[in-house]
Amino acid sequence: MIEAGVLVVDKTAGVTSFDAVALVRRRLGLKRVGHAGTLDPDATGVLPMLLGEATKLMAYLAEQDKEYVATLRLGLTTDTGDLSGRVVAEAPVRDVDRARVEEACRPFLGRIKQVPPMFSAVHHGGRRLYELAREGLEVVREPREVAIHAIDVQEVSVPQIRLRVVCGKGTYLRTLAADLGAALGCGAAVERLVRTRVGPFALAEALSWEALVAEPAAALWSRVRPAEAALLDWPVLRLDARAMSRFEHGQSVELAPARSAAGAFVRVHAADGRLVGVGEVLDGGRTRPVRVLHADRPGTRLRPA
Repeated sequence: MIEAGVLVVDKTAGVTSFDAVALVRRRLGLKRVGHAGTLDPDATGVLPMLLGEATKLMAYLAEQDKEYVATLRLGLTTDTGDLSGRVVAEAPVRDVDRARVEEACRPFLGRIKQVPPMFSAVHHGGRRLYELAREGLEVVREPREVAIHAIDVQEVSVPQIRLRVVCGKGTYLRTLAADLGAALGCGAAVERLVRTRVGPFALAEALSWEALVAEPAAALWSRVRPAEAALLDWPVLRLDARAMSRFEHGQSVELAPARSAAGAFVRVHAADGRLVGVGEVLDGGRTRPVRVLHADRPGTRLRPA
């Protein structure tokens, strides 16, 4: 039986999220590994790795809020939005204090429109934008709606400012930095970016990169959390053997968690506690299967020696 679960990794700087997935595959001896939300190569912090059948939950974890601590360098604008890029403009930094930064941040709260940066993984005409950017091409990008729930100004020490940002899926901190720099009249780029939380997974509990590289596989497996940890705050529906059989065979069941509205997603568990999958509540107190997990069953588990 293949393991299914979540390994929360603290990605180091200088590697891509794909590199991190490849390393986890090698260290744990798994083929099916995915991550919930790309981190820029220079960024560090929380990168949840979903293992085995838990990869079916990637989209649901990716939809959850994320938290970052971003250090911005004022006075310059780059083609990437961070310090890895080419400087395209410089300007003096004048009259920037905490009050002015806080005022400049306010228009970026709530649901806003962002233009994805050219150096991003967004698709355009069948290719990634960063592939076009590396060829010196720039294309028109449609603004996308994103949600920024909080921006806390932690420190202003010109030319650096440090912000804590809580945001929804698809938010580009490099775009936020560039737009904030424009609002301050001097430009800005990300100097350092740390993702401190993805959904329920916080940096304090993440496996260090050094441990991922060096620790024995058994020690890494001991850090794997159950698949349902990715959906920690969801309503729970527990099924008896008969209802579970219907659910696992793609049929709806005549049950739903109390006070769950139609359209809500729920965690579905068997009577023994194992996660069966994701369900959607329908009218009339029914739940239909949306994702069914088959590997997270009790019994002997096969792990690499």
